[in-house]
Amino acid sequence: MARERLSMRKIAEVLRLQLNSKLSARAIARSCNIARSTVAEYIRRAKAASLTWPLPEGMDDEKLEKLLFAAETHSERSRRPLPDMVYIRDELQRKHVTLQLLWEEYRARVPEGYSYSQYCQHYRQWVGKLAVSLRQEHHAGEKLFVDYAGDTISIHDRNADCVRDGHLFVGVLGCSNYTYAEITPGEKLSDWIGAQIHCFEFFGGVPQIVVPDNAKATVTSPCWYDPEINRTFQEMAEHYGIAVLPTRIKRPRDKAKVESAVLIAERWILAALRNHTFFPSRRQMRRFSLC
Repeated sequence: MARERLSMRKIAEVLRLQLNSKLSARAIARSCNIARSTVAEYIRRAKAASLTWPLPEGMDDEKLEKLLFAAETHSERSRRPLPDMVYIRDELQRKHVTLQLLWEEYRARVPEGYSYSQYCQHYRQWVGKLAVSLRQEHHAGEKLFVDYAGDTISIHDRNADCVRDGHLFVGVLGCSNYTYAEITPGEKLSDWIGAQIHCFEFFGGVPQIVVPDNAKATVTSPCWYDPEINRTFQEMAEHYGIAVLPTRIKRPRDKAKVESAVLIAERWILAALRNHTFFPSRRQMRRFSLC
Protein backbone atom coordinates (compact mmCIF):
# COMPACT_ATOMS: atom_id res chain seq x y z
CA MET A 1 0.00 0.00 0.00
CA ALA A 2 1.35 3.46 -0.90
CA ARG A 3 2.21 5.52 2.11
CA GLU A 4 3.48 8.95 3.04
CA ARG A 5 7.13 9.08 3.93
CA LEU A 6 7.22 10.41 7.46
CA SER A 7 10.19 11.60 9.47
CA MET A 8 11.20 9.84 12.68
CA ARG A 9 9.72 12.76 14.63
CA LYS A 10 6.33 12.44 12.91
CA ILE A 11 6.24 8.64 13.27
CA ALA A 12 7.11 8.89 16.98
CA GLU A 13 4.42 11.56 17.49
CA VAL A 14 1.79 9.40 15.76
CA LEU A 15 2.69 6.44 17.95
CA ARG A 16 2.74 8.59 21.12
CA LEU A 17 -0.69 10.07 20.48
CA GLN A 18 -2.20 6.66 19.72
CA LEU A 19 -0.41 4.37 22.16
CA ASN A 20 -0.10 6.83 25.05
CA SER A 21 -2.92 9.38 24.61
CA LYS A 22 -5.38 6.99 22.90
CA LEU A 23 -6.51 9.59 20.34
CA SER A 24 -8.53 8.67 17.26
CA ALA A 25 -6.91 8.45 13.83
CA ARG A 26 -8.80 11.59 12.77
CA ALA A 27 -7.50 13.61 15.74
CA ILE A 28 -3.94 12.36 15.20
CA ALA A 29 -4.12 13.20 11.49
CA ARG A 30 -5.20 16.77 12.25
CA SER A 31 -2.61 17.21 15.00
CA CYS A 32 0.27 15.91 12.86
CA ASN A 33 -1.11 17.39 9.61
CA ILE A 34 -0.96 14.13 7.68
CA ALA A 35 -3.54 11.98 5.92
CA ARG A 36 -5.85 9.95 8.13
CA SER A 37 -5.18 6.91 5.95
CA THR A 38 -1.48 7.27 6.70
CA VAL A 39 -2.17 7.42 10.43
CA ALA A 40 -4.38 4.33 10.25
CA GLU A 41 -1.70 2.46 8.31
CA TYR A 42 1.05 3.27 10.82
CA ILE A 43 -1.20 2.39 13.75
CA ARG A 44 -2.06 -0.96 12.14
CA ARG A 45 1.59 -1.75 11.53
CA ALA A 46 2.54 -0.67 15.07
CA LYS A 47 -0.02 -3.12 16.49
CA ALA A 48 1.25 -5.89 14.21
CA ALA A 49 4.80 -5.20 15.42
CA SER A 50 3.62 -5.13 19.10
CA LEU A 51 5.12 -1.70 19.62
CA THR A 52 4.54 0.06 22.94
CA TRP A 53 5.15 3.58 24.20
CA PRO A 54 7.73 4.79 24.98
CA LEU A 55 9.71 3.22 22.16
CA PRO A 56 12.59 0.93 23.15
CA GLU A 57 15.94 2.63 23.70
CA GLY A 58 18.19 2.76 20.64
CA MET A 59 15.25 2.71 18.22
CA ASP A 60 16.51 4.70 15.21
CA ASP A 61 14.92 5.38 11.80
CA GLU A 62 16.26 2.23 10.16
CA LYS A 63 15.20 -0.12 12.97
CA LEU A 64 11.74 1.42 13.19
CA GLU A 65 11.28 1.18 9.42
CA LYS A 66 12.23 -2.50 9.41
CA LEU A 67 9.98 -3.22 12.38
CA LEU A 68 6.94 -1.46 10.95
CA PHE A 69 7.21 -2.87 7.43
CA ALA A 70 8.71 -6.30 8.03
CA ALA A 71 5.30 -7.97 7.79
CA GLU A 72 4.31 -6.34 4.49
CA THR A 73 2.85 -9.01 2.25
CA HIS A 74 2.80 -9.36 -1.50
CA SER A 75 -0.99 -8.94 -1.56
CA GLU A 76 -0.67 -5.59 0.24
CA ARG A 77 1.90 -4.38 -2.27
CA SER A 78 -0.21 -5.47 -5.23
CA ARG A 79 -3.46 -3.92 -3.97
CA ARG A 80 -4.50 -0.80 -5.89
CA PRO A 81 -5.13 1.95 -3.30
CA LEU A 82 -7.77 4.61 -3.64
CA PRO A 83 -6.21 8.11 -3.79
CA ASP A 84 -6.23 10.16 -0.57
CA MET A 85 -9.09 12.58 -1.28
CA VAL A 86 -8.39 14.92 1.64
CA TYR A 87 -4.77 15.27 0.50
CA ILE A 88 -5.90 16.04 -3.07
CA ARG A 89 -8.35 18.69 -1.87
CA ASP A 90 -5.71 20.34 0.35
CA GLU A 91 -3.05 20.29 -2.35
CA LEU A 92 -5.41 21.84 -4.91
CA GLN A 93 -5.62 24.90 -2.64
CA ARG A 94 -1.95 25.56 -3.30
CA LYS A 95 -0.90 27.82 -6.15
CA HIS A 96 -0.42 26.21 -9.59
CA VAL A 97 -1.27 22.69 -8.36
CA THR A 98 -3.58 20.75 -10.73
CA LEU A 99 -5.26 17.34 -10.77
CA GLN A 100 -2.96 16.35 -13.63
CA LEU A 101 0.12 17.05 -11.50
CA LEU A 102 -1.31 15.21 -8.48
CA TRP A 103 -2.22 12.22 -10.65
CA GLU A 104 1.30 12.04 -12.07
CA GLU A 105 2.72 12.08 -8.54
CA TYR A 106 0.21 9.41 -7.53
CA ARG A 107 1.20 7.14 -10.45
CA ALA A 108 4.87 7.67 -9.62
CA ARG A 109 4.13 6.24 -6.17
CA VAL A 110 1.64 3.62 -7.40
CA PRO A 111 2.50 2.57 -10.98
CA GLU A 112 -0.45 0.13 -11.03
CA GLY A 113 -2.86 2.82 -9.80
CA TYR A 114 -5.92 4.35 -11.42
CA SER A 115 -5.89 6.03 -14.82
CA TYR A 116 -6.23 9.80 -15.00
CA SER A 117 -9.92 9.67 -15.91
CA GLN A 118 -10.70 7.25 -13.03
CA TYR A 119 -8.60 9.37 -10.67
CA CYS A 120 -10.61 12.50 -11.52
CA GLN A 121 -13.91 10.62 -11.38
CA HIS A 122 -13.22 9.28 -7.87
CA TYR A 123 -12.23 12.73 -6.67
CA ARG A 124 -15.27 14.48 -8.16
CA GLN A 125 -17.60 11.88 -6.66
CA TRP A 126 -15.98 12.44 -3.27
CA VAL A 127 -16.21 16.23 -3.55
CA GLY A 128 -19.86 15.97 -4.56
CA LYS A 129 -20.69 14.30 -1.24
CA LEU A 130 -19.12 17.09 0.85
CA ALA A 131 -21.33 19.54 2.67
CA VAL A 132 -20.87 23.26 2.14
CA SER A 133 -19.95 23.75 5.80
CA LEU A 134 -18.63 21.34 8.39
CA ARG A 135 -20.44 20.98 11.69
CA GLN A 136 -17.97 20.51 14.52
CA GLU A 137 -18.75 17.75 16.99
CA HIS A 138 -17.33 17.97 20.51
CA HIS A 139 -16.95 15.12 22.96
CA ALA A 140 -16.59 15.40 26.72
CA GLY A 141 -12.98 15.97 27.78
CA GLU A 142 -11.67 15.93 24.23
CA LYS A 143 -10.73 19.54 23.38
CA LEU A 144 -9.76 22.65 25.31
CA PHE A 145 -9.82 25.86 23.25
CA VAL A 146 -7.48 28.59 24.55
CA ASP A 147 -6.83 32.20 23.58
CA TYR A 148 -6.18 35.72 24.86
CA ALA A 149 -8.80 38.46 24.72
CA GLY A 150 -7.99 41.52 22.64
CA ASP A 151 -8.93 43.94 25.45
CA THR A 152 -6.84 44.37 28.60
CA ILE A 153 -7.40 45.57 32.18
CA SER A 154 -5.27 48.17 33.99
CA ILE A 155 -3.17 47.06 36.99
CA HIS A 156 -1.85 49.90 39.22
CA ASP A 157 1.22 50.00 41.45
CA ARG A 158 0.42 51.12 45.02
CA ASN A 159 3.86 52.64 45.61
CA ALA A 160 4.55 54.32 42.28
CA ASP A 161 2.69 56.06 39.53
CA CYS A 162 2.84 53.07 37.20
CA VAL A 163 0.14 51.24 35.28
CA ARG A 164 0.46 47.98 33.42
CA ASP A 165 -1.99 46.14 31.20
CA GLY A 166 -3.25 42.80 32.46
CA HIS A 167 -4.05 40.33 29.69
CA LEU A 168 -7.16 38.15 29.90
CA PHE A 169 -6.53 34.45 29.20
CA VAL A 170 -9.59 32.31 28.44
CA GLY A 171 -9.89 28.53 28.18
CA VAL A 172 -13.14 26.73 27.33
CA LEU A 173 -14.03 23.03 27.05
CA GLY A 174 -15.55 22.19 23.68
CA CYS A 175 -18.39 19.95 24.85
CA SER A 176 -19.62 21.65 28.04
CA ASN A 177 -18.51 25.27 27.38
CA TYR A 178 -17.12 25.24 30.94
CA THR A 179 -14.87 28.32 30.95
CA TYR A 180 -11.78 29.44 32.86
CA ALA A 181 -10.42 33.01 32.84
CA GLU A 182 -7.26 34.51 34.33
CA ILE A 183 -5.38 37.81 34.15
CA THR A 184 -1.68 37.45 33.30
CA PRO A 185 1.06 40.13 33.15
CA GLY A 186 1.55 39.55 29.42
CA GLU A 187 1.33 36.98 26.67
CA LYS A 188 4.87 35.65 26.86
CA LEU A 189 5.61 31.93 26.78
CA SER A 190 5.83 31.73 30.58
CA ASP A 191 2.45 33.51 30.96
CA TRP A 192 0.87 31.35 28.25
CA ILE A 193 2.00 28.01 29.67
CA GLY A 194 1.39 29.06 33.28
CA ALA A 195 -2.19 30.08 32.51
CA GLN A 196 -2.91 26.73 30.84
CA ILE A 197 -1.47 24.82 33.80
CA HIS A 198 -3.73 26.84 36.11
CA CYS A 199 -6.59 26.03 33.74
CA PHE A 200 -5.88 22.28 34.03
CA GLU A 201 -5.80 22.63 37.82
CA PHE A 202 -9.12 24.48 37.82
CA PHE A 203 -10.81 21.79 35.70
CA GLY A 204 -9.20 19.04 37.76
CA GLY A 205 -7.73 17.24 34.75
CA VAL A 206 -6.34 17.60 31.25
CA PRO A 207 -8.08 17.33 27.87
CA GLN A 208 -6.95 15.09 25.05
CA ILE A 209 -6.29 18.05 22.73
CA VAL A 210 -5.43 21.72 23.28
CA VAL A 211 -6.50 24.03 20.43
CA PRO A 212 -4.59 27.36 20.42
CA ASP A 213 -4.07 29.89 17.66
CA ASN A 214 -0.80 30.56 15.83
CA ALA A 215 0.65 32.99 18.40
CA LYS A 216 4.45 33.09 18.79
CA ALA A 217 4.20 31.42 22.20
CA THR A 218 2.60 28.42 20.52
CA VAL A 219 3.96 28.18 16.98
CA THR A 220 7.57 28.90 16.06
CA SER A 221 6.99 28.80 12.29
CA PRO A 222 3.36 29.38 11.24
CA CYS A 223 2.37 27.29 8.23
CA TRP A 224 -0.99 26.39 6.72
CA TYR A 225 0.02 22.75 6.27
CA ASP A 226 2.62 21.93 8.94
CA PRO A 227 3.10 24.54 11.71
CA GLU A 228 6.15 24.02 13.92
CA ILE A 229 5.15 23.91 17.58
CA ASN A 230 7.27 25.86 20.08
CA ARG A 231 9.68 23.40 21.69
CA THR A 232 8.83 24.35 25.28
CA PHE A 233 5.11 24.21 24.55
CA GLN A 234 5.57 20.78 22.95
CA GLU A 235 7.45 19.57 26.03
CA MET A 236 4.53 20.71 28.19
CA ALA A 237 2.15 18.77 25.94
CA GLU A 238 4.29 15.64 26.22
CA HIS A 239 4.48 16.04 30.01
CA TYR A 240 0.68 16.09 30.31
CA GLY A 241 0.14 13.52 27.56
CA ILE A 242 -1.93 15.81 25.34
CA ALA A 243 -1.91 16.77 21.67
CA VAL A 244 -1.56 20.33 20.32
CA LEU A 245 -3.75 21.23 17.35
CA PRO A 246 -3.19 24.87 16.27
CA THR A 247 -5.94 26.44 14.22
CA ARG A 248 -5.39 27.28 10.60
CA ILE A 249 -4.11 30.76 9.82
CA LYS A 250 -6.94 33.29 9.43
CA ARG A 251 -9.61 30.69 10.20
CA PRO A 252 -11.38 31.92 13.38
CA ARG A 253 -14.14 29.33 12.91
CA ASP A 254 -11.62 26.66 13.91
CA LYS A 255 -11.78 28.06 17.44
CA ALA A 256 -15.29 29.49 17.48
CA LYS A 257 -15.82 28.13 21.00
CA VAL A 258 -13.11 30.28 22.56
CA GLU A 259 -13.98 33.27 20.38
CA SER A 260 -17.46 33.20 21.94
CA ALA A 261 -16.02 32.62 25.43
CA VAL A 262 -13.67 35.59 25.01
CA LEU A 263 -16.58 37.82 24.00
CA ILE A 264 -18.56 36.72 27.07
CA ALA A 265 -15.55 37.29 29.36
CA GLU A 266 -14.99 40.76 27.92
CA ARG A 267 -18.63 41.69 28.47
CA TRP A 268 -19.16 40.12 31.90
CA ILE A 269 -15.70 40.65 33.41
CA LEU A 270 -13.84 43.53 31.75
CA ALA A 271 -16.91 45.66 31.00
CA ALA A 272 -18.49 44.95 34.40
CA LEU A 273 -15.28 45.98 36.20
CA ARG A 274 -14.47 48.98 34.01
CA ASN A 275 -14.90 51.50 36.86
CA HIS A 276 -12.78 49.58 39.39
CA THR A 277 -9.10 50.11 40.15
CA PHE A 278 -6.95 47.00 40.59
CA PHE A 279 -3.67 46.50 42.44
CA PRO A 280 -1.53 43.34 42.47
CA SER A 281 -1.31 41.50 45.77
CA ARG A 282 2.06 41.04 47.45
CA ARG A 283 2.27 37.56 45.97
CA GLN A 284 1.62 38.96 42.50
CA MET A 285 4.00 41.92 42.72
CA ARG A 286 6.95 40.00 41.28
CA ARG A 287 4.88 38.65 38.42
CA PHE A 288 3.53 42.03 37.41
CA SER A 289 6.68 44.08 38.27
CA LEU A 290 5.09 47.32 37.16
CA CYS A 291 8.08 49.66 37.37
